[in-house]
Amino acid sequence: MPRFPKNQADIAALAGLLWRGLLDNPAVFPAPPVPWYSIMTKRNQFATVRDSALSARAVAEQASTDKAEALQELIEAMKADIRYAENTVDFDDDKLKLIGWTGRKAPAVLPAPGQSRLLEAPKQGAGGGGWVFLDWKQPAAGGKPAAYKVQRRNRPDGLWKDIATAILSEITLVDQPEKTEIEYRVIAVNKSGEGTPSNTVLVVL
Repeated sequence: MPRFPKNQADIAALAGLLWRGLLDNPAVFPAPPVPWYSIMTKRNQFATVRDSALSARAVAEQASTDKAEALQELIEAMKADIRYAENTVDFDDDKLKLIGWTGRKAPAVLPAPGQSRLLEAPKQGAGGGGWVFLDWKQPAAGGKPAAYKVQRRNRPDGLWKDIATAILSEITLVDQPEKTEIEYRVIAVNKSGEGTPSNTVLVVL
């Protein structure tokens, strides 16, 4: 036994076949409880309402898209003026309240690192190019270091020269001068500047 369709398009298609079949075959179906013209009228009414609903949905979807685009444009324009206002008054909350904007503060400034501590040269060697292993403690104060600049000089009064950069608080230096009194020190650095040089260590390879 066939089942009555559930899909709207299938229902509308069956209605078209039904009223046309009743109209064309009165001898077979002489007295249907709902005449063919009533089925036809109701089918046409449904089609009209359906088409209106589809049009309304399309309009609503376009309106929703237009609303989202307009809101985004408003947000971008407002943010541009707010950024301008923040920079103009240097994030002064009292002045920002004049435009309804509060609670924002200037980005925190990262301080320069403090002094690197307890520099040591616990391991070293000579012959075929001297090497030395240095380690130290990160600064106890100041901003977080991004790296460490390693410097050396000839003792006692040579000029300090940058010879390497370390990311961690240790480094192995190779091809170092031998049979010479060399002093080493490290300086913590970040985007805000340099810290105070560490203590020095004397190495003779």
